[in-house]
Amino acid sequence: MQSLLARLLCAAVLSCGTARAAEVSVAVAANFTAPMQKIAAEFERDTGHKAQLAFGATGKFYAQIRNGAPFEVFLSADDTTPAKLEEEGTVVAGSRFTYAIGKLALWSAQPGVVDDKGEVLRRGAFAHLAVANPKTAPYGVAALEVLRKLGVADALAAKLVTGENIAQTHQFVASGNAELGFVALSQVWSDGRLTGGSAWRVPAELHAPLRQDAVILAKGRDKPAARALADYLRGAKAAAIIKSYGYGQ
Repeated sequence: MQSLLARLLCAAVLSCGTARAAEVSVAVAANFTAPMQKIAAEFERDTGHKAQLAFGATGKFYAQIRNGAPFEVFLSADDTTPAKLEEEGTVVAGSRFTYAIGKLALWSAQPGVVDDKGEVLRRGAFAHLAVANPKTAPYGVAALEVLRKLGVADALAAKLVTGENIAQTHQFVASGNAELGFVALSQVWSDGRLTGGSAWRVPAELHAPLRQDAVILAKGRDKPAARALADYLRGAKAAAIIKSYGYGQ
């Protein structure tokens, strides 16, 4: 009898845990792909909730959210897009917060191509320089700002190749279709070191801050998993993962 009661109690506990666990649909800026995959795994392990992740360009996500896409949480690559959504009434009031400060890097998949001061841009001895589309990707806006501040924008204009988002931009360089390109530092940096190739960590003063904000969207208003993820992103475990990819906070 005691054994039967124990099994019934165990089943009841598991059933309650399953009932509490839920899924949350998350739109994530492409630069945050690797850290968010790690955070989502830890989030599920710690809370039981599962984050369904979609990665892409911030500008495209904005259009999709405005057109009714079923996202419940949005992790943007900037702070202006979430602020705009907040003004338009499509987010939960008071839910916006900065989850990371992005860092830009000029990167080549080949060692020795990019020097640690970015002088390779002034020399111009390359055929293609990859940047993310500035119309949809904040990292693309930052890249063009760097070129203008360095005074090389006009000289390099004909060499630019544009990725749909920062993930495609990274792929252009990784595949060798572009000798170098401006990518998110998080794409080439892990645990305090460069993961391969050569890179220049672009000084923050050369572009506007890449302040990345998150919001709970209207569709996540009554979803405990959405609130749980927002809280988790502000916790110590997520902060450690974010820092390991070179972001500031």
